[in-house]
Amino acid sequence: MSFIKTLTALALVTLPGLGEIQELRKVMPREAIEAGLEARDRALFIKEGWIRDPYITLGPDDFYYLTGTTPNPGEEREKTDPLNIGLGNDSIVGGTVQVWKSKDLIDWESLGTPFTMKDSWHQDPGDLVWAPEIHWMPDRQCWALVHCPEAKANFALTSGAGLSGPWTHPMKNRLGRKHDPSLFLDDGRWWMLWSNTMLAPLSADLSRFTAKPVRIDPAGTRPGADGKPISRIGHEGATMIKVGDRYVHLGTAWSTDRMRKGSYNLYYCTSRNITGPYGPRKFAGRFLGHGTPFQTRDGKWWCTAFFNANAPPLERKDIESRDLSRTAQTINPRGTTIVPLEVGSDGEVFIRALDPAYATPGPDENQKFQP
Repeated sequence: MSFIKTLTALALVTLPGLGEIQELRKVMPREAIEAGLEARDRALFIKEGWIRDPYITLGPDDFYYLTGTTPNPGEEREKTDPLNIGLGNDSIVGGTVQVWKSKDLIDWESLGTPFTMKDSWHQDPGDLVWAPEIHWMPDRQCWALVHCPEAKANFALTSGAGLSGPWTHPMKNRLGRKHDPSLFLDDGRWWMLWSNTMLAPLSADLSRFTAKPVRIDPAGTRPGADGKPISRIGHEGATMIKVGDRYVHLGTAWSTDRMRKGSYNLYYCTSRNITGPYGPRKFAGRFLGHGTPFQTRDGKWWCTAFFNANAPPLERKDIESRDLSRTAQTINPRGTTIVPLEVGSDGEVFIRALDPAYATPGPDENQKFQP
């Protein structure tokens, strides 16, 4: 049995199955975050609270908006089981979309739960919300929300510029089963990505797909744990950005290509055409799995990161040379971390984490990347 101090009560509480006694890390002081936002040389721990799959976007009102997989507000186990991995019968994942906004990525104001599964189009909506994303739709002057799990996925729109209900569902059952859905706007047309990775364009009224979905796998293969070649970019958390004239397809996988073994990483591949063909799979960052690349208002790129592990967070010291293949491990504390990225093009698009602890694959990495 193990124990941990909570930040709120500073009392010892049971932490089943996660190892040694450890104190939850505290959010960095304002001065440190401000300096880090300017220097862009290290990860910044910006918000406490149990979250997975954190998603940050800059809204039309010049505020940053944060959401992700969370417990329901007031969930007591967030205190008594603070490093809950979010999986299995003991998961504390709830059925609401919690949202916060901030002007500076430091002070966060809660907007409560603008969407719950009661707002779903499903007659039997279920009680879980995983990996929500919110996208501002400038062409419609409203917000769009997508989330999974796949059998209860939603694609919902606000009725105006406020991030609140009532919600409409332009696709309803035409959405179908969608694991980790994401949206991407390109030259006035919206596309949806899901699983790892299917891609399809949406009609102008967002009510249907206008073409059959296509797979967008990276070129080449790597050996799987069973010896069979793998061509997919990862297994979840697919998203897309555009750099110059190149489409950048990002996906998430464990470093070992075995479930919950090693570090949870972010990878990418690029193409001149949204439907491909895409180039080789490249490494974006260690411990950045299911993170969201986003731009601050100065145009600089960052990526969200979070605690996803079977053991308490590791210390950073010598992490680049440590083999983590025994089980799922991370340096990220519980809460929302942002990591600076260098995103550019030297003929080919490159994405590099600027914090050394995130910048290179570890010894447990299955794929061998060029230095």
